[in-house]
Amino acid sequence: MKLLTKGKSLVLAYDQGLEHGPVDFTDENINPEYILDIAKKGKYNGIILQKGIAEKYYRNEAPLILKLNGKTSIYKGEPISLQLCSVKEALDLGAKAVGYTIYMGSKYEPKMLNEFGKIQEEAHNYKIPVIAWMYPRGSSVKKVTPEIIAYGARVGLEIGADFVKVHYTGSLQSFKKVVEAAGKCKVLCAGGHKKNDLEILKETKEVMSTGAVGMAIGRNIWQHKEPLKITKALKKIIFDNSSVKDALKKLR
Repeated sequence: MKLLTKGKSLVLAYDQGLEHGPVDFTDENINPEYILDIAKKGKYNGIILQKGIAEKYYRNEAPLILKLNGKTSIYKGEPISLQLCSVKEALDLGAKAVGYTIYMGSKYEPKMLNEFGKIQEEAHNYKIPVIAWMYPRGSSVKKVTPEIIAYGARVGLEIGADFVKVHYTGSLQSFKKVVEAAGKCKVLCAGGHKKNDLEILKETKEVMSTGAVGMAIGRNIWQHKEPLKITKALKKIIFDNSSVKDALKKLR
C-alpha cells in the first residue's frame, strides 16, 4: 500500500482543528501551510486532513488521508461523528486513503458502524484503503482500559478496516494484545497529547516492538520547537529499529 514504507508508516495528523478547535494551535501551526511544509520536508507516509484544508491548501506534499467524518467538542452529549465528505470527493481531492472515527460505547455506535460499512465498500471498490479510528467513548464506557482498546482493534478487523488507529494502552505487553486482536488489520498508534521527547520516543519504541505498523502523530510533531528533528528521531525508531538513545541523538 502507498501508506507503507518497508511495511511501516509514519503519518502526520492535522485533523484536530475540527475536533478540538484552535486550542491546540500555537503560533505558526495554526497555518495549514506550515504543517504541509513539515509533511513535505519530513517525507511522511501520509497526512491526515479534513476536506476543507485539503481543498484550500493541499498540493500533494505527502499522500493524503482524507478524514470523512468529524464533530466539534462544543456539544457535550453522547458522542456521534457522521460523514461530512464522500469517498468520491476524497478521491477528487487526491486522497490515497480515507479515515472514519467510530465511538464504541456511544448510543450512536450502530449508526456509525452502519455508515462505516457503506464507506468501506465504496472505498474498496475504488481500491483505496480505509482507516478506522476506534475510540471507546460514551455513556457505556466508564473507563478506557487496555482490554477495551483491544476490543476496538478487533472491531476494526471485523468490519473490514485496512488499518485501525488506536490509543496507546500504557505498556508493551498490553499493546501486544491490541495488535494480536487486530489480526491482519494493520495497527497505527495515535500520538495523543503533547509529551516530552523521551516520552514520545519511548512510546514509539514500545509500539513498534509489538508488531504495529507505525504511528499517526500530530501535536507531538507540529507543536515541537524543531518538528523536522523530532521527525528524524521518530523515523530512526520506526524504520531503522534504532534505540531510543540513538534516536535522541537526532535531536541534539
